[in-house]
Amino acid sequence: MQQHQRRLRRSLIKRVCVNCACAGPSEIGSKVGLHIRKTKIKVMSGFLDGIRCGDCECNVDWGERRNTIASVAAGVLFFTGWWIIIDAAVKYPDEGQFHHAYHTCGVIATVAFLMINAVSNGQVRGDSYSEGCIGQTGARVWLFIGFMLAFGSLIASMWILFGGFVVPQKPVVYPGIAIFFQNAFIFFGGLVFKFGRTEDLWQ
Repeated sequence: MQQHQRRLRRSLIKRVCVNCACAGPSEIGSKVGLHIRKTKIKVMSGFLDGIRCGDCECNVDWGERRNTIASVAAGVLFFTGWWIIIDAAVKYPDEGQFHHAYHTCGVIATVAFLMINAVSNGQVRGDSYSEGCIGQTGARVWLFIGFMLAFGSLIASMWILFGGFVVPQKPVVYPGIAIFFQNAFIFFGGLVFKFGRTEDLWQ
């Protein structure tokens, strides 16, 4: 590195001396320093020019794998929601700490998950090749009922958390938190599975 700098300095001195043969030593020294600073700026400004990200063999075409990624993400969210509620049910089997009727919210959220993704976006918009067995209006009503159940289960889980555990100041609050997170994960998993995928890749 030091030898390279010395060679660079010598070459710059020769160039400056050739261009400024009649200049004094002080002027030559100042011009040499100016040339060195300019050269360093050029090297630093072009530092990232040699890095090519497009030639990497690990590039992934996210457009073609959008459906796969959305499906995996939705599955992970759905699985996490049920895993949390199963953990709470195993940890607190006593009905006094965790009432079994609270599982209704998770069941309704799962039914809403299936209802929302049972109809395609093209069928709701009327762009599909076939109207199916319920038609465009029936698909919209079906989707509306599915979203009603999804939002209702999420709101009911929040009511159970605060009305059944936080406000009464029960010593064990984890079952209420588990119910809320179960329904939240299932709800967001349904949204990701519904709107995260594209139907253009199906055709």
